[in-house]
Amino acid sequence: MFMKSATTAVFLSSLAISHADIGVVQIAKGFDRPVWAGVPNGVKGKLWVMEQAGQVWIVDEKSGVREKDPFLDIRQDVSRKGNEEGLLGLAFSPDFAKSGHYYVDFTDKEKQTRIVKFTSADRRTTKPDTAEVILKYPSEFDNHNGGWVSFGPDNMLYIANGDGGSGNDPHKHGQAHDTMLGKLLRIDVSSKTGYKVPSDNPFVKEAGAKPEIWAYGLRNPWRCSFDRLTGDLWIGDVGQNNWEEVDFIPKGKGAGANFGWSLREADQETPAKGVGGPLPAGAIDPVYVYKHGGGEKEGFSVTGGYVYRGTVKELQGRYIFGDYQNPRIWSFELKDGKTSDFKDHTKELQPQAGRINLIASFAEDDDGELLIIDHTGAIYKIVAR
Repeated sequence: MFMKSATTAVFLSSLAISHADIGVVQIAKGFDRPVWAGVPNGVKGKLWVMEQAGQVWIVDEKSGVREKDPFLDIRQDVSRKGNEEGLLGLAFSPDFAKSGHYYVDFTDKEKQTRIVKFTSADRRTTKPDTAEVILKYPSEFDNHNGGWVSFGPDNMLYIANGDGGSGNDPHKHGQAHDTMLGKLLRIDVSSKTGYKVPSDNPFVKEAGAKPEIWAYGLRNPWRCSFDRLTGDLWIGDVGQNNWEEVDFIPKGKGAGANFGWSLREADQETPAKGVGGPLPAGAIDPVYVYKHGGGEKEGFSVTGGYVYRGTVKELQGRYIFGDYQNPRIWSFELKDGKTSDFKDHTKELQPQAGRINLIASFAEDDDGELLIIDHTGAIYKIVAR
């Protein structure tokens, strides 16, 4: 029998740790079309999981058991007629532990997007009559609703909207400043009711412009994130017929940023006649694009992710994202504004039994560990095996 020396054993042990395999463990299952998960600041061991039809559940992260009653139930107000409609995003106020305030983004029965503030008195359930509509605007068609909401490093509330739907942005919302569609909005909700427009928003003084606009030229931003370490903003913007894209804005930048849609699909001129055009002056090209297809580096609908800040050393500082329809999970590093060291993690990030089917969203828990939300009902956490 071959016997390892103590020195050899220590070396092999350290090698295994420094090059640990990664995998996933299932946190919970049995949800109806989950599209988002997250936690309020400082809450450990719990996870809030959103179902597209209009419910949010609190789940114990270790046991996977959900609370008896939903944290929020607004199914009576939410439209699910279109595949992309529904309750789509949630942002806990930075002082949620004290105030109980949080904000949701959903499409209502009148085919409008609503941004609504709720207050949870006990932090476990929510009375529907605490609702305060902050913003409301027409979605027009039943797709391209975006739906991401989050507080930024500046404590402003950011809202990502799609272009209103259909194809080729028929009403030219992407490049227009007089509509909230196809935009990244930024508002100040620190007042007791309603909101204020921050004075440093880029179009505050432009006649006819919506002053809430922070950036524009988006088609269907499906999942954005602020890097919890650096404050940088990442956007996964779903493409049309040929390309998917990932956009990036460094912390403190981005006021008035133009991402090009509908003149551009990713970093290409949109091919439809009368739609595409050259890159507008000052517009920002994506940091990563990929073609449509079923290959290992292809897909059909990007799902934006997060820069990994959890405990798995091999993933530290890497932007992890995926594709919804061709359910692949990738990562890369961003150095000097350019992507490098692209990796495909799809095979290693599969459960031991079954597979991840439709990547609806990624999420972080309070410790920065990364979660994967499968639209068919399960929640997974990335771990070192």
